[in-house]
Amino acid sequence: MKLYNTKTHQVEELIPWNKNKINMYTCGPTVYSYAHIGNLRTYIMEDVLEKTLNYIGYDVKRVMNITDVGHLSSDADTGDDKMVKSAKKENKTVLDIAKFYTDIFFEDLKKLNIKKPEIVSPATNNIDEYIKIISNLLEKGFAYQSGGNVYFDTSKLDNYYVLTNHKEEELISGVRESVEEDKNKKNKADFVLWFTKSKFEDQELKWDSPWGYGYPGWHIECTGISLKYLGEYLDIHCGGVDNIFPHHTNEIAQSEAFIGHPWCKYWFHVEYLNDKNGKMSKSKGDTLTVSTLEKEGINPLSYRLFCLGSNYRNTLEFSYDSVLSAQNTYDKLVNKIKNIKDNIENDFNKEDFEKYNGEFKKALENDLNTSSALTVLYDVIKADISNNTKLELIKNFDRVLSLDLLKEKEIDEELKKYIEEKIEERNSAKKEKNYEKADMIREELLSKGIELKDTREGTIYNLK
Repeated sequence: MKLYNTKTHQVEELIPWNKNKINMYTCGPTVYSYAHIGNLRTYIMEDVLEKTLNYIGYDVKRVMNITDVGHLSSDADTGDDKMVKSAKKENKTVLDIAKFYTDIFFEDLKKLNIKKPEIVSPATNNIDEYIKIISNLLEKGFAYQSGGNVYFDTSKLDNYYVLTNHKEEELISGVRESVEEDKNKKNKADFVLWFTKSKFEDQELKWDSPWGYGYPGWHIECTGISLKYLGEYLDIHCGGVDNIFPHHTNEIAQSEAFIGHPWCKYWFHVEYLNDKNGKMSKSKGDTLTVSTLEKEGINPLSYRLFCLGSNYRNTLEFSYDSVLSAQNTYDKLVNKIKNIKDNIENDFNKEDFEKYNGEFKKALENDLNTSSALTVLYDVIKADISNNTKLELIKNFDRVLSLDLLKEKEIDEELKKYIEEKIEERNSAKKEKNYEKADMIREELLSKGIELKDTREGTIYNLK
């Protein structure tokens, strides 16, 4: 398999540290609000990556953090502490806020058929790990104490900007936004490992440490959790492109300074989802969520299909028209597959299966080309091959695509009762030779995606 590696700025062959085993780390959400669909595009593509790796024979161990402790807008102790701000706004504790939004986050993943990582670890569960790493960095001279806080000294590194090719003089104070400079730092790029002095004196979550009562900086979380669960040799680290700098840059710095050797081989980043006004983000106050899509009548899996139609390294522009178009494509796709299922035969052709399965794998192995993989799916549906072979291929492809292409629609009791009443009403109309009314009932049901079929045994129905 070949993937674009942000670290080397080129597409490379994937060669894990340990043969067929892949250690994979995913930056998880900061759980102070609902995840917006821009965030979720990243999780969809990371899910496809994990499932592709499994599909082609790798054994994947995947870890994700949950940021449930203060997350500042910058390393200069400026901006808002997102967790504290949300807790005050909703009149809840920080941990109550974290649990509420963590639960909703995983509900959203389920709706999008995103597999929950094997290990999910909240930041607050790993304080001892951070203290151990920071103590080591101080001993080695990679960190220093200043103004009551502990900072990482980036001047000790030969190539701090490995992911971005930045230069020191190009760096804006505060990194993410133009903010006043932190006077405690020796160098502009230095970042906080542990806060004991902060403008957030009312920070709810604090712990004892060798440097005083305080809490960890944002970047140390992922290093601590990754090293704890995946060891010193990481194969793939994932995240959105907004994590490249400073977050992932700082992870590399502190991790390799701590372990003393190269750490992560491949860095996988997913581009932004934009709307017509630019990048989507929680901070802009225009959060568009999975629930928002559902209220507009959009199936979350149609949004997944929309994301799969574009390369993960391309910026994707969201509009309701484009997602509704994807929903129309999705509905047609499911109906065509249902027709294949309804006309199944016993003839299975191994050569046809291997041909199309090979094309599907080839597309995914080419830097996760999901658009080409979908094209193979469409080709299979149109191909002059047996329906049984088609069905086996679709079942195989959906292990990665995860679009529920073969899942039967579920009927709740209320809908079932409604359909049965309409069928009875139609049967009565036919007995009275009121065929116009019978046809109207059929059309009414069809408009709701319910197709009637008259048989010798009576009228049956299918959900389209």
